[in-house]
Amino acid sequence: MGKWALCFLGLMISGISLAEEVGSVTTAFKLIGRNHRVQVDAFDDPKVAGVTCYISRAKTGGVKGSLGLAEDKAEFSIACRQTAKLVFKNPLAKQEEVFSESASIFFKSVQVVRMVDVKRNTLIYLTYSDKLIEGSPQNSVTAVPAGDVKIPTK
Repeated sequence: MGKWALCFLGLMISGISLAEEVGSVTTAFKLIGRNHRVQVDAFDDPKVAGVTCYISRAKTGGVKGSLGLAEDKAEFSIACRQTAKLVFKNPLAKQEEVFSESASIFFKSVQVVRMVDVKRNTLIYLTYSDKLIEGSPQNSVTAVPAGDVKIPTK
């Protein structure tokens, strides 16, 4: 595959996202290409109205990062919060992927899985990175208590 085809593929993969960028800060200056940075993205849980998750993650800069060819580090954090009244569109699975986005041109992604803690009536959100062959033990977890609203499960 030619370098332009790889570049186009990387741009297509990196453009597919349910998250929206909230902001970023520079962590290292790069003379050519964008700087290394930590970016904060937000996404709403697709099955639970009223929950927004914020993910901070390292974004690689330089020429490769600017072209979408760099592999981002598996360093991130998540905070999910109740931002409006909780509304459950349908019963929830006890564990389900709610967000996934590419972190490199080949086989690495950042994922968020929602788990339901039925006993405590709480939504748990876990973020981690995986690769085709080896996953990353680096992860982050957050919880959103449902309060008086009973979480419907399958």
